[in-house]
Amino acid sequence: MKHLQSIHNQTTQETDFQRREFLHTSALGLLAFAQPLNFLSAMTVESAMGVIVHSYSIRWNAKTENKTYPAFTDAIQLLEHCQELGAGGIQVTLNNWTTDFAKKVRERREKLGLYLEGSIGLPKTVEDVATFEKEVLAAKEAGAQVLRTVCLNGRRYENFNSPEAFATFKKQSIQSLQWAEPIVKKHRIKLAVENHKDWKAAELIEILKGIASPWVGVTLDFGNNISLLEDPMEVIKALAPYAFSTHVKDVGVAEYEQGFLMSEVPLGTGIIDLRAALDLCKKMNPDINFNLEMITRDPLQIPCFSEGYWATFAQTPATELAKTIQMVRAKKYAGTLPAVKHLDFEQKLAFEEKNVLDCLSYSKNKLGLG
Repeated sequence: MKHLQSIHNQTTQETDFQRREFLHTSALGLLAFAQPLNFLSAMTVESAMGVIVHSYSIRWNAKTENKTYPAFTDAIQLLEHCQELGAGGIQVTLNNWTTDFAKKVRERREKLGLYLEGSIGLPKTVEDVATFEKEVLAAKEAGAQVLRTVCLNGRRYENFNSPEAFATFKKQSIQSLQWAEPIVKKHRIKLAVENHKDWKAAELIEILKGIASPWVGVTLDFGNNISLLEDPMEVIKALAPYAFSTHVKDVGVAEYEQGFLMSEVPLGTGIIDLRAALDLCKKMNPDINFNLEMITRDPLQIPCFSEGYWATFAQTPATELAKTIQMVRAKKYAGTLPAVKHLDFEQKLAFEEKNVLDCLSYSKNKLGLG
């Protein structure tokens, strides 16, 4: 804990002028300011909430056969299932789609009347750019207008043990985005970088300003940055002006000996102000899709009382830790956070399906989506 005591009180705050500067380059941003903040609450949203493939992380490409919950092995199967549930669309990984398969996805998607967003990896080397472009073209052929991506597949506080390692990652991430930007600009498809337990909100905004492209924005995850000791609503307010896509989730929290636990929980049972978040996103981008990310898994451990957690957070004031722990204590999840480690495979599949159904029901009946 000695390291925690050395953290000095330094914060980063984006000004309204800087945010408007970015929005000036984006047609979506320009449209956003034409709408009043509360207009979503005053009307029924026509498009139903979509489903992210990660909401079926147990069932997606499952190796164990199950007759009740057969594995999804491609995007068409996921589209068909989500249409049966009343979802508005899907966000799905591309997985080296051929042009022929992309056309089949488009045909089925159009027949079902659903939207499609892709999930794509960034080029890590200049040699990867050709593959990246091929996947962009496949996604466009299938009818995707937005591609979600991440800079880090892991978690910042687990992947990096020094400021230098994180600085190298940041440099590499910016280079990857610089390689990707001309491709998405050329093919007129939006690239949306998720806040994926890697970037604090101000850090991601800084990167976007450096790229300075209306084709590169954000996939706004409603809860990830709690793990980085940021207030979820403040993150949503900061990133919504840049959002091309969303990962809608609710989060339950509870203490444990090394810090706190966080877990995706059915919509309406956690700490996220979903109504306010949707209103703000819709104000900033009237065409944005709301994509459900309800991952059925054991709670994540956020070891913010351990020395190792702080390796890349030297500039984070200790007050942020205090505020987060105070929030965890004040808004502790009622009962025990959901877990799957005690369930057999079919029970996990059933729990996953119930979670998705409960969330879509809440979305329709309480949030007016669908």
